[in-house]
Amino acid sequence: MAKPLVAVVGKPNVGKSTFFNKVCGGRISIVSDMPGVTRDRVYADCEWLDKKFTLVDTGGIQLKSDDVMFRHIKEQAQIALDLADVILFFCDYKSGLTADDLDVAKLLRKTSKPVILVVNKVDHFLEADLSEFYSLGFGDFFPISAEQKQGLGDLLDKIVSYFPENEQEEDGDAIKIAVVGKPNAGKSSLVNKILGYDRTIVSDIAGTTRDAIDTPFVYNDKDYIIIDTAGMRKRRSIQSDSVEQYSVMRSLNAVRRADVCLIVMDADVGLSEQDVKIAGFIHEEGKPSVVVINKWDLIEKDTHTVEKFKKQLSCDLAFMDYFRSITVSALTGQRVGKLMEEVDYVYAKSTFRVSTGTLNDVVTDAVRAVEPPAQHGRRAKIKYATQASTQPPTFVFFTNDADLVHFSYRRYLENYIRRAFALDGTPIKLVFRDGSAKTDV
Repeated sequence: MAKPLVAVVGKPNVGKSTFFNKVCGGRISIVSDMPGVTRDRVYADCEWLDKKFTLVDTGGIQLKSDDVMFRHIKEQAQIALDLADVILFFCDYKSGLTADDLDVAKLLRKTSKPVILVVNKVDHFLEADLSEFYSLGFGDFFPISAEQKQGLGDLLDKIVSYFPENEQEEDGDAIKIAVVGKPNAGKSSLVNKILGYDRTIVSDIAGTTRDAIDTPFVYNDKDYIIIDTAGMRKRRSIQSDSVEQYSVMRSLNAVRRADVCLIVMDADVGLSEQDVKIAGFIHEEGKPSVVVINKWDLIEKDTHTVEKFKKQLSCDLAFMDYFRSITVSALTGQRVGKLMEEVDYVYAKSTFRVSTGTLNDVVTDAVRAVEPPAQHGRRAKIKYATQASTQPPTFVFFTNDADLVHFSYRRYLENYIRRAFALDGTPIKLVFRDGSAKTDV
């Protein structure tokens, strides 16, 4: 049984994201005075009184708006309501009861789920006249100040009172997949196709996805968490201290906490300078990755088309020549199943571990084939090697003098080890240290 899901809904700018961030203990959802900043659903795991649950922040609902984006937001909020076990209906004390509140209340009265009315931005409880909120028809409500963390304890007590007593733990071994790339590369469409339903907003408007959105799912009886991220434009194109800047920061953080990254590029546009920079960041973070050539259905193809793409990728991504690539169509679902096989493959490579004995046999063969070059009459001697960690696989070499191991020879050893253990799809790391041993390898 999954953790109970608690959805936070209401009109725009009532403090839903502020509440979300205070309860979760970090700036997970973007907070701004600009209505409509939170567009997609944003999830985070929380705990209160030893009861764990998942909190989901939703975009502000404006049912009568003609704006295309607000219609998308309504659809996303409706999905959250359908999936939720408990619903928090947020209103704003300072702005008072509005027609938008009445519209949301009418929508919520149609559900059989528990609805808790929350009146936010109540800074002085004793002086506040809250009587008008009874007219919404939800009975008693909870006045809070999310910004000042007032009233949150009583509200959380009420929330967890609806949870079943036999709540089970979620599996913590889920593989986290970050889907990254430029705006409009088809990341959200790909996420939706993998999940089998519209988890995130898909629009031709660049920048539709602003938050890095985690969604757990099961594929072939294995647990995963897929993270749809905001499109990352060139730094000079992003205004300082803008919502987009924080969105990109969130995307970069998603890469850091991911187990596997999918670098999504638009086949119709080709690999751009920005795509290469994104790939470079993933490489530096030591994350296994798959280059996903999306929108393959739009390309006019012949027998050499795939090879031409791979050749161009090999040139532009020479710094990460271990990369794996796949052509897909998020629109038609072409090779999406194969993509999940690639995810499993590169994850397995990033978690690869070898015994010290086997590793030293391989290093011995490498040194016999090509000895380290001499520098100033001295030659590096590798005493022994061991694997220190995984994700990425990290190998430590103990030498007579680490400074004598030239960059070109380090590269040679990296390539030799990669070939010996078939470590494609993941970065590997070699560390050289001064050390002593009775025998050389």
